Formats: sequence, structure tokens, C-alpha cells
Amino acid sequence: MQFVDEASIIVEAGKGGNGCLSFRREKYVPKGGPDGGDGGHGGSVHLIGDDALNTLIDFKYQRFYKAQNGQPGQGRQMSGRAGEDLHVKVPVGTTVIDEDTLEVIADVTEAGQVVLVAHGGRRGLGNIHFKSSTNRAPRRTTPGTEGERRNLRFEMKVMADVGLLGMPNAGKSTLIRSVSAAKPKVANYPFTTLVPNLGVVKLGQHEHFVMADVPGLIEGASDGAGLGLRFLKHLTRTRLLLHVLDVAPFDETDPVEAAQAIAHELGQFSPALAERPRWLVLNKLDLLPEEERDAVVDDIMTRLDWQGPVFRLSAISGEGTDALVQAVHRWLTEQRQLENEDEDAAEHEREMRRRMEDEAVARTEARLGRKRKRADEDDDDFDDDDYDVEVEYAP
Repeated sequence: MQFVDEASIIVEAGKGGNGCLSFRREKYVPKGGPDGGDGGHGGSVHLIGDDALNTLIDFKYQRFYKAQNGQPGQGRQMSGRAGEDLHVKVPVGTTVIDEDTLEVIADVTEAGQVVLVAHGGRRGLGNIHFKSSTNRAPRRTTPGTEGERRNLRFEMKVMADVGLLGMPNAGKSTLIRSVSAAKPKVANYPFTTLVPNLGVVKLGQHEHFVMADVPGLIEGASDGAGLGLRFLKHLTRTRLLLHVLDVAPFDETDPVEAAQAIAHELGQFSPALAERPRWLVLNKLDLLPEEERDAVVDDIMTRLDWQGPVFRLSAISGEGTDALVQAVHRWLTEQRQLENEDEDAAEHEREMRRRMEDEAVARTEARLGRKRKRADEDDDDFDDDDYDVEVEYAP
């Protein structure tokens, strides 16, 4: 299945039914009165989080969603039937943005979460509502109102606890294959990973965490180079970043320069994301002779002036992966417990997520602004005189 993490759709709620103009016509009631019923309310459009979905591909093929209109009222005080609400399933992790105002309508983070995105139109009133002592035969009704129509933009971010960060071919996919049941493509060339992959790392019957692998970054990713800019957003929901570093790159590039470039691109993309805890994972140690490993690791640590946790491993052989998984699980457990017991810690986590969401909206606004500007420039450049079209008709 094709992975699609952005989509734009149009939703339209149902129109309310019109009120009815009617009078009683009964055999033994010589002076009948108004009996026009009300219309039915229009159906609304709701979004529902569904954890069985992992892509927005369906919204690439169907972009218009409309709820049912309300039925008009009828005589004998019969109200019209209300339009049925429309429920649209979206993947858990989807941010819903109003494309016209750039307002974040909702963040769908749980399965079964329901979000109202378009209100149905109000029903019209029948003439029975307008009778009075001075107006015995009212001919006034009200029409149903139009349903709300909105242009929506969906941006899906995978729901993961831990995110893998690094240059192409650093061994991120191999690592997630080694510690989980995920089977991303692995090959000896850069950009093997083209879409995010999720893996559930199990430590026991009821203990696990989710790890996300995104396409590798390159220098200039924050300006649009490579695939990293598009997929870095999937790391914004993670609590911990694992910076995977290839200690023996096949092109003999400097691992320290690679690590510094990644840190720079991360900060350029999202200052809030750059503040997330980041651990260094030195991978592919099996490619170095045992007598050289300590010296290479010490050199990298010294030149990076790294003060955080460091893990040495070989993802392909599994050496050192158990220690990494256990440490990650302990840290996640402690963080959740801290947030449950300390309101300041919980508020700090909420503030971090708000900051990253605000940055995401700003990036979306800038991107849409550039698109609109280009479209306006194209319209200004268009001149009918520049296009001399000859039309030939078949005999």
C-alpha cells in the first residue's frame, strides 16, 4: 500500500430542510388552521480516529465528502427527517487543519476519538409556528440553512515513543528489524528507506514501546534537500530520539561531521524537537577491528563533546541491542510515572507538544503561502494575447 501522509479534502454538511406552508383541510372542521411542519436538520460531518489505518491514501482518490440533507416539512404538522451524519475514518495521529484559516481544528490521537468538522444546517420552520390571535392564517415559513463547508488539510504523524534519527545508510532500518517484528527494506545504498516504518519492541507480555524509523537526513534537509524534511514531522510525537551514527561509513566520511550536520538540520527544522532528549547510538562496530573500537569511540565522543547517554552496538548482529532496548524502556516508564505524579512535568510535556504543533502550523502556513504566491504570479503572467490557438473542426 502506498504511504501518503498529507491530503486535502472538502467536507460539506447537509442543508436543513425547508419549513412547510400548509393548512388543515378536514371534513368537519370548517375553519382549519396552519399545520405546516418543520424541516429536518442537515447531517454533520465527523472524523473518527481508527488505529487500523496507517496512511491517507484513500483521501487522494476521494476528496469530497457530503453529509445528507434534511428533508422538508409536510402538512399535518409532520416534520421532515433529519439528514444522517457522515463519519469519516482517519488514521490515529492525524492533525486536522482548516486550509483557509490555517486553524488547527483537532489532533486525532486516540482510536475512537470523534471530531466535529462541519455543522449541519438548521431546519426551517413551518407556518404553524407563526400563528397568533391576529394572524390566523400565516403564510410565513423559514428555509433551512446551508450546511457548513470547509477545506481541510490532513497531516499524519506516526504515533511512536522513540524515533530513529541519522544519515542515510546509518543502519536505522537494520536496528528496527533487529529489535522488533518490523521488516523494512535493508540494502547497502543510501535512501533505502523511502517512507516511515513503525516497529513494536516487546519486552514482556504487557510491556512494549513503539519505535519509528524515518528516511535518512542529509545536509540541507531543512531547506528541502533529500527526503528528511517531509518525514521529520513524524518524529514530533516521539518522546526520545536515538541518533544512529555509522562509525565506519563506506564512503569514508567523518562520522563527527555527519552527527553535527544532523543536529544542525534538526534545530533548523524544529527548535522544540531539537530540545527532545537525544541519545547517541554508535552502530556498525562489527566493521572495526576490536583493538580499534575504543579509540574510534573515544575520538568521536571527544570531538562531539557528547554529554548524554551513549550506546555501542552492531544492529546486524544484535550485539548491544538488548542494553539499548532495556534502557529505553526504563526511561519511558520513568517519564510516564513522573508526569502522572508531577503536574509541572506533565505541563512541560504538554507545552513541548504545543510548541511543536505551532511550528508545524507555521511550516504549513509558509508552504501554502508559497503555493498561493506562485499561483497568483502565474495568473498575473497569463495573457490571452500570448496564446494564439487555432481550432480546426472535423468535417
